[in-house]
Amino acid sequence: MAQYEVVIGLEIHAELLTKTKIFCACTTAFGGHANSHCCPVCLGLPGALPVLNEKAVEYGIKAGLALDCRIPERCKFDRKNYFYPDLPKAYQISQYDEPLCLGGSVTCETETGLQTIGVTRVHLEEEAGKSVHSGDNILGSEYSSMDYNRAGIPLIEIVTEPDLRSPQDAKAFLEHLKRVLQYIEVSDCKMEEGSLRCDANVSLRPLGVQELGTKVEIKNLNSFRSVERALQHEVTRQSQLYEAKQQVEQETRAWDEARGVTVSMRSKEESHDYRYFPEPDIPPVHINSLWVEDLRSGLPELPLSRKERLQRQYGLTTYEAEFLVSQRSWSDFFEAVVQEFDQEKMVVNWLMGDVSRVLNAREETLPQSQLDVSGLVELLRLIDTGTISGSQAKAVLEAVCATGQPPADVVQTLGMQQISDEDQLAAMVDAVIAQYPGEAQRCREGDAKLIGFFVGQIMKGSQGKANPKMVNELLRKKLKL
Repeated sequence: MAQYEVVIGLEIHAELLTKTKIFCACTTAFGGHANSHCCPVCLGLPGALPVLNEKAVEYGIKAGLALDCRIPERCKFDRKNYFYPDLPKAYQISQYDEPLCLGGSVTCETETGLQTIGVTRVHLEEEAGKSVHSGDNILGSEYSSMDYNRAGIPLIEIVTEPDLRSPQDAKAFLEHLKRVLQYIEVSDCKMEEGSLRCDANVSLRPLGVQELGTKVEIKNLNSFRSVERALQHEVTRQSQLYEAKQQVEQETRAWDEARGVTVSMRSKEESHDYRYFPEPDIPPVHINSLWVEDLRSGLPELPLSRKERLQRQYGLTTYEAEFLVSQRSWSDFFEAVVQEFDQEKMVVNWLMGDVSRVLNAREETLPQSQLDVSGLVELLRLIDTGTISGSQAKAVLEAVCATGQPPADVVQTLGMQQISDEDQLAAMVDAVIAQYPGEAQRCREGDAKLIGFFVGQIMKGSQGKANPKMVNELLRKKLKL
């Protein structure tokens, strides 16, 4: 491998978050009985005419803007002709020579540092139906049946330049792209539901050679792990062929997850094989430049920029900032909380620690949970003022997430108010010293570790309500340490 350079380009399909399909009013809701979300338009029945969904165009433009693409004043739809059982019309309405977005780039973090990957185009198209195989996948099935619920769901296809140089970089790029699409709220990118998937084109060329080698396409990779593993296998396979003085065939291959190998499906088609021609039932689309600028101004801060700003503005570590920008809801929540409670480290520690733990246990996302900004601010203030201890706060948080009650009400209901009255604590300290005179004397003589013993006894006697910091200070004062 030392004598070859890996060249990878990706074609990413992302399902758009519209409520209805791209050319008809059928729902895009996931699931449902097979063939229950269909109509004559998405089934391609004679006489049924498509009508373009404006929201799909809007989301496509937003994606293009986030990827630094140029939005032409005009785009058009084309028929991509091929026969496959999941395509009821025997053609797919897509875009060919006049796509929605052109010529962008994405800067992302990889193992080798920041890299900028060119984006050739972003275009709109309709989804095909779903093949339901009798086995685990197409390679091991005796038969397949067709579910056309997905036929006609709006997709964007994002085509990159062949700028990626390793399977690891391809995985990092795809992870970053998923985050961007989720930030701008055009796709949920749920790979387990097919909302985001990837075809990868990979070739090898001798070091120093500019001409691209023979590329192989790997179809329908639906997890980050699959992308990396399939590319690693294909790089090894191609290098072994070159070492054996054999030709690499231009073809489409499938990834067999169970065996960890790519398997030949068919020879790779060229664009002319699809006999593209303009879609006669949909006129060209003219894009208003004022609309584009309005969409541009509404884009949120994107993940990489936000990560750098969070580190700079709040003094967060790289790890903390990466956690917060992993989902837009986390970073939005963090910044809303620190506007009212300006102890940034305490806020991020609670979000990364106990808030994340409780939500994971409840199998909830932050937007789904009953914890809101005011609730976390109130909880942190109760800790900060010594009303409750850190350990008590964990129980309060769990109750808030379960019931939606304000933290102060939970503390009142559970009788959790921390004892911070100095006279009351001093009486507890005197009592425990009197109860254990031998340990007290050893502590005075230098065995400072016994402080922990006394603190533990007081916390036990107060049912965890005594302020541990004040107890520690009073013990040291009483025992003259």
